[in-house]
Amino acid sequence: MQKSCVDPILILASKSPRRRYLLEQAGLSFSVIPSNFDESTVSLSSPEIYVKVLAEKKADEVSEKHPEGWVIGADTIVLINGIILGKPGSRNEARDMLKSLAGQTHQVLTGYCICCKTKKRCFSETVRTNVLFKDLSDEEIEWYIHTTEPFDKAGAYAIQGLGTFLVKSINGSYTNVVGLPVCEVIEFLIKEGVLGRSKEIER
Repeated sequence: MQKSCVDPILILASKSPRRRYLLEQAGLSFSVIPSNFDESTVSLSSPEIYVKVLAEKKADEVSEKHPEGWVIGADTIVLINGIILGKPGSRNEARDMLKSLAGQTHQVLTGYCICCKTKKRCFSETVRTNVLFKDLSDEEIEWYIHTTEPFDKAGAYAIQGLGTFLVKSINGSYTNVVGLPVCEVIEFLIKEGVLGRSKEIER
């Protein structure tokens, strides 16, 4: 006779539909409880540390309210020549960002944090992916910025959407560019026993 334990509670502390989609595609069951952490309270340091701290703060804010859950926090930035590109607030900003990325290799950094208060476990790191853009004509940039896609994306593009035509090659994790390094996240969750079902067999 087999007895199975109750699956641990998994919580995504993000309202990002892209992160939600990635976890759904990985077949995970989870709740979405977006963090309300004020990102402006975090001082800008090195990009790797900055994005990881943001992920930690987001995960911690939700974990405080749901201490028995395994909470996933994440934050993604685009880096070109040492300059962080956030989400464009206008077409002019999106245009400038895309022009700076055209024909160049940039980095996408995603910091992620997974924590559970009752288990006293918290793990975080930053994953980096190099992305090479094709040369872009003014017409291509104008067409793209007149879609709705660039305006809630770091770096003004979505690799999984219409912006796929911008990307010539990537070196590293594709899902990291989308917004969450799924390989690393699932690897940790399996290691901690959060994924899978332990079984006890009576002989």
